[in-house]
Amino acid sequence: MADPASYRPAPGTIPTGPGVYRFSDAEGRVVYVGKAVNLRQRLSSYFADPAALHFRTQTMVRTAAKVEWTLVRNELEALQLEYTWIKQFEPRFNIKYRDDKSYPWVAVTWSEEFPRVFVGRGSKRKGTRYFGPYAQAWAIRDTIDSLLRVFPMRSCTKGVFHSAHVSGRPCLMGYIGKCSAPCVGRIDADAHRALVQDVCDFLAGRTSTLIRRLETDMFIASTNLEFERAAVLRDQLSALRQATERNAIVLGDGTDADLVALAEDPLEVAVQVFHIRDGRVRGERGWVAERSDDADTGELLEQFLLQLYADADADAIPPQVLLPALPASAEVLGQLLGEQREGRVRLKVPRRGDKAALLQTAARNAADSLALHKVRRASDLSTRNRALEELQEALDLPQVPLRIECYDISHTQGTEVVASMVVFEDGLPRKGEYRRFIIRTVEGSNDVGAMHEVLTRRFTRLIEERRQAGREDESGPLLVDPTTGAPRKFAYAPSLVVVDGGAPQVAAAERALADLGVVDVALCGLAKRLEEVWLPGEEYPLILPRASEGLYLLQRVRDEAHRFAITHHRGRRSASMVESLLDDVPGLGEIRRKALITYFGSLRKLRAATVEQIAQVPGIGPRTAASIKEALAGQEPPVAINVTTGEVIEQ
Repeated sequence: MADPASYRPAPGTIPTGPGVYRFSDAEGRVVYVGKAVNLRQRLSSYFADPAALHFRTQTMVRTAAKVEWTLVRNELEALQLEYTWIKQFEPRFNIKYRDDKSYPWVAVTWSEEFPRVFVGRGSKRKGTRYFGPYAQAWAIRDTIDSLLRVFPMRSCTKGVFHSAHVSGRPCLMGYIGKCSAPCVGRIDADAHRALVQDVCDFLAGRTSTLIRRLETDMFIASTNLEFERAAVLRDQLSALRQATERNAIVLGDGTDADLVALAEDPLEVAVQVFHIRDGRVRGERGWVAERSDDADTGELLEQFLLQLYADADADAIPPQVLLPALPASAEVLGQLLGEQREGRVRLKVPRRGDKAALLQTAARNAADSLALHKVRRASDLSTRNRALEELQEALDLPQVPLRIECYDISHTQGTEVVASMVVFEDGLPRKGEYRRFIIRTVEGSNDVGAMHEVLTRRFTRLIEERRQAGREDESGPLLVDPTTGAPRKFAYAPSLVVVDGGAPQVAAAERALADLGVVDVALCGLAKRLEEVWLPGEEYPLILPRASEGLYLLQRVRDEAHRFAITHHRGRRSASMVESLLDDVPGLGEIRRKALITYFGSLRKLRAATVEQIAQVPGIGPRTAASIKEALAGQEPPVAINVTTGEVIEQ
């Protein structure tokens, strides 16, 4: 990798105006494209202290060997040129959104003499109008089937159309009234295109006009005593209303908009889009992308919108785009989309009402998509094998780490200090092997001392189990007690120990293992801020590739240990708070206080309980329940923050 100082531009040579820049590697491949209102200010940030950069940005500037830039007149031109270069060069460090599944479109071959409607997937073709995408293929096919009863346009393939034209006999759709049979001359091109336009209007959300027109024609036919034609129009109107009702109204003001929601984590981002036309959700689509830099939510949305609308037709861009946050370039981005749409486009953040509620629904869908993507990724056998092999190579292990144990410390300002141990075997969690520890010898906010204690206790148990089994050599312990038949809880030695933290926590764990003479267990730490992997005795951390399956596995192990520790800590903290808050309640001893927390599960639920509900706890009568309620009502619930993670701990 190149040293960023080797290609840093000389001081004063970078202009201060708006522009677009690109980083290239030693072979001339563009690895990153970005834009800036002030090129000098933005580019200087890449050549600051490397330790202050996000690890993905560090990787990018070390991969690059050259930086170039192009000045433009304004931010709008910068936005246009940035996306042009991203499409042209496909830089590896720019985020690329990809579909997490295939979505069906409704396509109308508008460029043909007799256009055809069909449901399909895949890339778009020139001369064809597309509607959607839709979540369920069966639902939109059912809608098209209903539409063809009202507007019998062509839906057959070229081969079927040609065969019918040559034979002079229409296909089955023509016989049952779902096609106007242009193949045999029952309708001319202009009249057929009018049917096609009606179908396109319906799919675009303009349904009220069509319904009013059919109602008018039906009444006119009835007035003129054309009862057979009126009955046909009545059936068509019923079919059109049935197709319309499949899409429930979600916005009563008839809004045309695209609604975009995000779900993020340090490595990946999921995007969910609802296409709303005439107040109805006409289609939806989801993407999952790997994060290639430390972009914030606004920057992620800007990059996504550019990719979403880059090749879109003018009528596919709505007048409103509803977002969870506005990008810094929201005004310029709206102007760019407005030029493409040939009309005004507004980017808005809904704060209240139906639109805000719908945005929350889209956000939940995005979170579910991200979770499902991670589950699929974690459960794939080949992916797990690749992750374990990558860890073996990166950490220079003698064998694949089939058993990984991870440890985390949790406390609130030095009180109720607990630790967790989670176990992953063959890349999957083994929850029956999880263990919890109450830290006894360390007081206060001493994560290092707590880590030393928990590793000492765990591996002391390992040595004791080996000794009891009579297997103190390196051939491995007996995992089942021959006298009782019960499994030995700590008898299985891990291949790799992971601690949640950086160099201090790793050093504490190394001392604990050394004090006990354990030399056959590998050790590393994973620091949360920059996802750095720390090894014992190393001055600098190991930076695994952003897309590394090995890094992804370490993160899953670390996050599971953190979750398990926090859960234990919340339970103990609720119990201790109940005891302290209810010390002065007459007739309430230690046994009854424990019964209360066991019955309700947390202090928050106990506070919310009524006197009658508290009185249902065994040993608690109505008078004592009233005293408990009075004691809790007179004290404000405190807010606790986990000092390790900075997050608020639920009461």
